[in-house]
Amino acid sequence: MNDSTDSWKEMMKAVQAFHDKHDFKNTGGEELNYRVALMAEELGEISSCVTKGKSKHLLAEEVADLLILLMGTGIAADFDLNRAFWDKMNKLMERQSRMVNGRIRVSEFRDME
Repeated sequence: MNDSTDSWKEMMKAVQAFHDKHDFKNTGGEELNYRVALMAEELGEISSCVTKGKSKHLLAEEVADLLILLMGTGIAADFDLNRAFWDKMNKLMERQSRMVNGRIRVSEFRDME
């Protein structure tokens, strides 16, 4: 990895170039319901990798597919995913954790008292 491939801005430029190359804006590729369906499909592929014990390489590829779709959704919906990440991360860091059914959870825990 070098500075140009380990940069959020460069990653977003690459995703934007992919959208431009295939004219997603004008061919339905940026339609949000479609993107949600694609993300669900990728999550299913990630689940398959984990539950079927597939290789770490294949898991990484499927997670990268989902990341690219998430980044492209920021483009399609015209929001700054980098900013949204840091805003949410700051909120998460303020939360307490609980053990729920033997596993750690970090949530707002609404309606659980």
